[in-house]
Amino acid sequence: MSKKRTITGIFLSIFLALSIALIGGEGYNLVLPVLYIFILHWVFFFHAYIFQTEHYFDAIGSLTFISLSLIALYFFRNIYSVIIGIMVITWSLRLGSFLFTRVKEVGKDSRFTEMKKDFLWFLMTWSISGLWVFLTYAAGLNAMISSENSGFFDLGISEYLGIIVGSIFWISGFLLEVISDHQKRTFRKNPENLDKFIVHGLWAWSRHPNYFGEILLWFGIAVITLPILEGWEYITLISPLFVYLLLTRVSGLPMLESAANKKWGDNPKYLSYKKNTPLLVLRKPKNSERLIGNKIVF
Repeated sequence: MSKKRTITGIFLSIFLALSIALIGGEGYNLVLPVLYIFILHWVFFFHAYIFQTEHYFDAIGSLTFISLSLIALYFFRNIYSVIIGIMVITWSLRLGSFLFTRVKEVGKDSRFTEMKKDFLWFLMTWSISGLWVFLTYAAGLNAMISSENSGFFDLGISEYLGIIVGSIFWISGFLLEVISDHQKRTFRKNPENLDKFIVHGLWAWSRHPNYFGEILLWFGIAVITLPILEGWEYITLISPLFVYLLLTRVSGLPMLESAANKKWGDNPKYLSYKKNTPLLVLRKPKNSERLIGNKIVF
């Protein structure tokens, strides 16, 4: 990647994060978290570049979410910091450990093979990761550090509804992500499934149930924050939209679907599975498909 593009990417990441923090935050309350996010990522970037490793890339993202949540819980003790903090810490610990273990098992992440050799390209990637953390967490973080120090029994009806409905979405999404990731990891560990595609469990209902769960849980957090947002704070609702666009238009589904088409594009069973199984949103298998054990039979 050219030097001009990488430098532009670094500055755009910082500019976009700071712009949303200044516009959507109450005063400068989101600016310090943005600075913290980028500084933490850059510190670990230097370590990763010096030792030419990508093993801790995903783990640092999770560490940032967790540390931000703990800081917010310590300084801003309110019902939103408790609920959202617990949700984000739980999600971060689960996903971070899952991704870290997966990289360790494989031995490397092929995305970084050439990237980590180029200082600016690698730095841009770590900076974009910082932007990802902030945009994903913007709505939840704003609610945690902006709401008054109120207890659960001090809320109004709209706040209660937001917490209840949002929590239902979050729990549903989290369970979908955990179960589908476990099913796929178990499937891949079986030597008999080498070069095969998974079509059982939740993967019979969606080609990417884990991503649907991810989108659902961040939408749930946004729903929780909705009743307490005011004025320009609504811009922080970019969080669930960003997660959706990132996973469905940028680095998630397009890459996985392209790889699957290259690998199984001439396989009639895969083409049938692709035709009859939704890309993202879960749907019960059609009558033309029969489930035997943990497999779909066409």
